[in-house]
Amino acid sequence: MEAAFYTASVIAIAATILTITRSNAIHALLYLIVSLLAISVVFYTLGAPFVAVLEVIIYAGAIMVLFIFVVMMLNLGQRAAALERRWQTPAIWTGPTILSALLLAEVVYLLVRGAGGETAASVVEPKQVAMVLFSKYLIGVELASMLLLAGMAGAYHLGAQQRRKKEVQHATGADEGRAGAGGDLVHTRTGGSAGAP
Repeated sequence: MEAAFYTASVIAIAATILTITRSNAIHALLYLIVSLLAISVVFYTLGAPFVAVLEVIIYAGAIMVLFIFVVMMLNLGQRAAALERRWQTPAIWTGPTILSALLLAEVVYLLVRGAGGETAASVVEPKQVAMVLFSKYLIGVELASMLLLAGMAGAYHLGAQQRRKKEVQHATGADEGRAGAGGDLVHTRTGGSAGAP
């Protein structure tokens, strides 16, 4: 189990670094999926199979498929990749490098000191997760659900508002087109009648 834990950890770190450094959005998302799958293996080796399954189904499955679908619908192409390369100047890596170095130093310190202990802990069943979530952390779960509901309602409201604006613009443009065509017709008729003897 320890070998699987460390292998999955290294794969997760490498895939995350590749996610950050890729300029192509689809390639970055694919590396992020690999990172999330590796993290699910880490959870499984730590004795949390329920969280590992949720990681695969929700994050690597549903959310990442949605991200890929949105990126493909936007059709960013080579222009967006070139813009991303231009943004990735050496100066922007200073903060993430410092934070990553601190985190790596902490991990090395814990490994050398031997504070990690056994990687395979007791298995946490879904029943235990549900009992803790809906007893001790009930208010937090309810607040999170209300926040998600508010976000969903806000997204629907903004989407409906944008759709209404587009419909109004489309209708206004069509009316102007009809008015322009009618005006030309009237002008032609009046011009022809005025010029006739």
